[in-house]
Amino acid sequence: MLLEDVVKEYEYYCLAKGFTEKTMINKRQELKQLLKFLDEKRAVHELEGISFHDLKAYARFKQQSGLQPSSLVSMFKVIRAFFSWCVREEYLNENIAKKVDLPKQPKKVLKGFTVIEVDRMINSFTYKTYFEARNKAMIAMLSDCGLRAKELRELETRNVKETTILVNGKGNKERYMFISPALKKILIRYERIKKEYFKEKYFNENYYFLSYNGDLLSHVGLDKVIKEAGKRAGIEDKRVSPHSFRHFFAVQFILNTGGGDIYTLSKLLGHSNISTTERYLQSLEDFELIKKAMPSSPLMNLNKK
Repeated sequence: MLLEDVVKEYEYYCLAKGFTEKTMINKRQELKQLLKFLDEKRAVHELEGISFHDLKAYARFKQQSGLQPSSLVSMFKVIRAFFSWCVREEYLNENIAKKVDLPKQPKKVLKGFTVIEVDRMINSFTYKTYFEARNKAMIAMLSDCGLRAKELRELETRNVKETTILVNGKGNKERYMFISPALKKILIRYERIKKEYFKEKYFNENYYFLSYNGDLLSHVGLDKVIKEAGKRAGIEDKRVSPHSFRHFFAVQFILNTGGGDIYTLSKLLGHSNISTTERYLQSLEDFELIKKAMPSSPLMNLNKK
């Protein structure tokens, strides 16, 4: 079978599965580059003609081109997913991409936000204007609910209830998040200011948080708000992004629940795989882990008896 035809079929399979536009762009780009390499460097055009050595040569080629280990691993996830699909469709007998050894990624310990830093970022915005109130509410919700950037931007007004938020997550999987009294207080004032601001202006009633033109807030727009919050709060040595607040939420859940239940946390974050949740927890500082481990120490508990 022509490799180009199989890749095209795989693309329609992914579209039918409901992958996001961002994911589809990434898949198309990676597979297009692979096809180009196989054509120009290995003279391979048939799916059945691809060998383990071809893919190994491709990995080496990308490394020599300056691709970082983390990027190489991400790239090969796309390639392995394609070959796994080929096996499921019985176009191939095995996933040869799994045989390619990839460089080990150095574990990076992220410097997460402290409670004081998050408090400073939330309070760096006021209620003096609609956009100030909106920014305060967005940062508060990111911190208190652990939403993804896309989930926050596309949050529908009808899904913000008295004590809960219905979140439409990845793969259109819905989940409920609790609205704490502290967050509710901020949202009530935000809603009042929003209603007054758009009283005689056009706005899209579907979305809870609105842009300058009264419509869906862009990813870039949200990122600018977060960067501004970090700037106002004087945070310089940490990554300040929407995702950092999601990470903050995960860490606080573990710390505030005495070790917590990782399965519950995984559901709250909308993860389909618990290993994804575990990666969030790798950034806990050693002294925090030690403090939380002490109450659960078997020997410490034995001494109490």
